[in-house]
Amino acid sequence: MTRRGWDAGSYDRIGGPMTEMAVAVLDRLELRGDETVLDAGCGTGRVTELLVERLPRGRVIAVDADEGMLALARERLDGRAEVRRADLLELALDEPVDAILSTATFHWVADHDRLFERLYAALRPGGRLVAQCGGEGNIAELRAVGDLLATAPAFAPAFEGWRPPWHYAGPDETARRLHAAGFTDVRTWLRPWPVVPEDPVEYLSTIVLGAQVERLGPELGERYVREVVERVEQPVAVGYVRLEIDARRPDAAA
Repeated sequence: MTRRGWDAGSYDRIGGPMTEMAVAVLDRLELRGDETVLDAGCGTGRVTELLVERLPRGRVIAVDADEGMLALARERLDGRAEVRRADLLELALDEPVDAILSTATFHWVADHDRLFERLYAALRPGGRLVAQCGGEGNIAELRAVGDLLATAPAFAPAFEGWRPPWHYAGPDETARRLHAAGFTDVRTWLRPWPVVPEDPVEYLSTIVLGAQVERLGPELGERYVREVVERVEQPVAVGYVRLEIDARRPDAAA
């Protein structure tokens, strides 16, 4: 599976709906304010900044694999968090953390078995994993329209041999993987979250269909997105389905 690239500036400018989803996840993570927390997939740091505010005596480690995202995160956080480049499948911290927060990231990771093993290893005994990502059925309508359009003569050559860089898992399979990695108190569920973007062309180009645009190139990619927009019901609605994850590493004495 090929990792996609990101237009970090556009994502930061139009990513309000992603931040709103993330706030609901952050609200599930109960904090005293003095913990060390890992933001696994920090993007441009919008959610990390909210996490920092909840840890006045704590420490935040923010990691991402995209250099453009990290550059904006470093600028936004201005030393209030440790911002590092990291592949979550190779995650290795100097010391384990009290909790891991992750939003809109895990569906970009192909190997969830390995992912949960690395996250488990990064937690202290008793530490919590609270996360949300794209789940089973995510953006199904837009994906179906986009897949059909990708077979059109104008676009088909660019998609020959292409494999989508996302993995939208279901709650049951995710729970099994978490248990296999050693987690307990596992809860996984799906949550529909429709979004009507203000600028559907930019939103789809950057976030929803960004991988396809990257494959097609700027000119053909813009044409592809505009044709998708024309083919779906108006106003354009992004049918997000989020996979919610709560889990805990057992206490040392357990």
